[in-house]
Amino acid sequence: MYSRQVFLPLAVAFMALGLAGCNTTGDRASINPGGSPVATAFASENSVLSGGPLGPVDVLSYAAVQDGGFNLPAIPVEKIDPKFLRQRVVYNGEGFPAGTVIVDTGSHFLYVVESRGTAMRYGIGIGKAGFSWSGEAYVRDKQHWPKWFPPKEMIERRPELAPYGNEVGMNPGLQNPLGARAVYLWQGNKDTLYRLHGTPEWWSIGKSVSSGCIRLMNQDALDLYERVPLKARVIVLMPGETLKQKRVAESQQRKAS
Repeated sequence: MYSRQVFLPLAVAFMALGLAGCNTTGDRASINPGGSPVATAFASENSVLSGGPLGPVDVLSYAAVQDGGFNLPAIPVEKIDPKFLRQRVVYNGEGFPAGTVIVDTGSHFLYVVESRGTAMRYGIGIGKAGFSWSGEAYVRDKQHWPKWFPPKEMIERRPELAPYGNEVGMNPGLQNPLGARAVYLWQGNKDTLYRLHGTPEWWSIGKSVSSGCIRLMNQDALDLYERVPLKARVIVLMPGETLKQKRVAESQQRKAS
């Protein structure tokens, strides 16, 4: 587990998933939900999901860090639009429980809902035109330094990835497209092949350039991994879609049933 406290706040106030292209299923050890310290912390009033001071995290949260035997380089925060740096914000979760993940593709933000009208917000990179999607899923698995298994559709578009096909995969490392952490999204008993994951390409945050999955800077992926419990609900909103609309629709469905 990544144990370093990487979200030191400054003292001043400041998703039916149809298309995915991150990776296929592979030889991965599943995490036991019952034994997850994250799932345990989820129920604690003192957990990170209980909220904290508003504003951006300390820039030291993006410093170089050693993790899992790899040396993650520092993120050049001065080259990134400040709004895409990790920060706690006032956020109306519309009654969704703490730990729910909301992906706002229109704004390139990912929110983890907290219990007191706040959320931790991250800047993200999303799928380019033709590769983006919306819908819902839940967190079935989470991995430290995962292997990457490019789907056959991606290999067809990029033949240079053929050596990683046929369940061979790319080993974990600084150039692995899934980065330091990956959160695996499922619908029922089906792997959507869609992931929330780290990336070494910090310059892609705030842009629509990837093959479908949601990418975060590696240091943010480390933090997200600790905040999102197994079985958490993940809702991906398309541009113009709101969380309130989702809540109203669910209320109407319950009344109809």
